Amino acid sequence: MDIDFALDIQGKTEEIIEALELDHVDQFRIICMRSHGSTANAYARIWNLPRIWQKALGVKTYYIIEVISEKFDGLPEAEQERVIIHELLHIPKTFSGALVPHECFGKRIDRRSVEEVYKLYRKRREMQ
Repeated sequence: MDIDFALDIQGKTEEIIEALELDHVDQFRIICMRSHGSTANAYARIWNLPRIWQKALGVKTYYIIEVISEKFDGLPEAEQERVIIHELLHIPKTFSGALVPHECFGKRIDRRSVEEVYKLYRKRREMQ
């Protein structure tokens, strides 16, 4: 599997973070990567740096959004934006290095919740 920086996705992710006013997300500590040759069924994944690694390495929290080229690149732009939003929803309000699961405290990260956030994103983007 090959992995490269995904500067196009980085720019789109930063645009989404700003438009949605995700103030808890430090866009300078989100890194976007593109993998080639992955056998994963997902379009994208989010990777975290747990606190124990942060402490051991003396670094702050970082998250990596990995888009899987074979699945992600052929999607229409709107669907790519939804995938990025889905991954961003896994980042907790504490930006601690943990990840929010798909179901937590009665809230879900699913097609419906992503669609609600996506509509807000499109609305705010149109207002700019």
